[in-house]
Amino acid sequence: MSILGVGFDIVSVPEFAEQLDQSGTTMVKESFTAGERRHAASRGSDPARHYAVRWAAKEAVLKAWATSRFARPPQIGDNPYPLIEVVNDAWGRPTVKLHGMAAEFLPTVKIHLSLTHDGDMAAAMVVLEE
Repeated sequence: MSILGVGFDIVSVPEFAEQLDQSGTTMVKESFTAGERRHAASRGSDPARHYAVRWAAKEAVLKAWATSRFARPPQIGDNPYPLIEVVNDAWGRPTVKLHGMAAEFLPTVKIHLSLTHDGDMAAAMVVLEE
C-alpha cells in the first residue's frame, strides 16, 4: 500500500455560520448531502459546527486528491462537494463516502479521516491510501 495524497483544512465556525445564514444562499443544499444535513440538524443548537467540520473534510479530500494528481488534470467536476459525503458509523466515527465521478476516479482508494472542533475552529485531515 502507498500514500497517494494528504489533505488538511481548517474552518472558522463563526465565519461559516455567517455564510450559512445569508439569505438566498443555496450552499447547504448544493454542497451537502441529505444525510449530512440531517446529521447537522440533529446535533442541537449549533449545526454550523457540524457543517463547518464536514466542509473542512470535503476540502481536505479535494486537497489530497489534487496532490495525488500532481501535474495531471484533477478530473473531479465543477461542483465536487456533493460527491464527497462524511458519514458516521454506529459508534459515531466519521469516514468519507464518495459518489458519482469521485467514486469512479478513486475506486480502490482507502480514505483515512480525522475531524476536530476546538473553540471557534473546525479542522479535518485526510490521507488517501491505495
